[in-house]
Amino acid sequence: MAFVEEKQGELVYMRSEVIRARHAFTTRYGGVSKGEFSSLNLGSNRGDDPEAVRENYRRVAELAGVDIDGCAVTNQVHKNEVRIVTSADRHICMSKTPYECDGIVTAERNLPIFCFTADCVPVLLWDSENHAAAAVHCGWRSSVSDILKNAVDKMESLGAEAENICAAIGPAIGFCCFETDDDVPAAVSEYLHGNTEGLFRKRDDGKTMVDLREANKRRLIELGLKAENIDVSEECTMCSHEKYWSHRYTKGHRGSQAAFIVLD
Repeated sequence: MAFVEEKQGELVYMRSEVIRARHAFTTRYGGVSKGEFSSLNLGSNRGDDPEAVRENYRRVAELAGVDIDGCAVTNQVHKNEVRIVTSADRHICMSKTPYECDGIVTAERNLPIFCFTADCVPVLLWDSENHAAAAVHCGWRSSVSDILKNAVDKMESLGAEAENICAAIGPAIGFCCFETDDDVPAAVSEYLHGNTEGLFRKRDDGKTMVDLREANKRRLIELGLKAENIDVSEECTMCSHEKYWSHRYTKGHRGSQAAFIVLD
């Protein structure tokens, strides 16, 4: 399987061939924001012009097949809370989200579910046979807190089966650029019960490079997903900072991209 670049109007986005449901991983391309937020910024709390952000959302909602207030979204705090959402959770664009969670799950058709990133790992999960999906923000803290298990558990509570779930692990900071102190590899090692061969590269300065996407792929396999049903993007958001928002590259002065999926 592979990730493929697509375009609708001015929007440039990525999709995974392993997921046949409507979905996208957005890029920086195709919006109306200006300056340091140019051009497709979906972060409403970053200091961008609210009208520009609203138009950016309108364009992405159109790609998802709904109007601007027709989506459900995460409200991310780098923890492991996963929430089941329904049409009652459709988010009024630019309003305050009335809950906190880094992952959302649904079995409802025609309800796009969104998570947001700017280096962290976006994961979309989909069970075509049992009609359930998830959008999960996997920063390193939420990853090692086992947010993916919580997401799979919530999907299974809606009738999904792990062996039927397909996963797309999207553009994120790569092994090449995710420089950490010792706390991150220690937490990842505990998370994966020591199954960490090839995930770390120790540098002479004492820092460790960590492959967080591969770590999350291994956890999904532990949770019962089939390896052939997991697609991992090879794009690094920090290396490709002209295409993707990267918190590290911009030192926090950045927008946000989104990953969404919708059950037909």
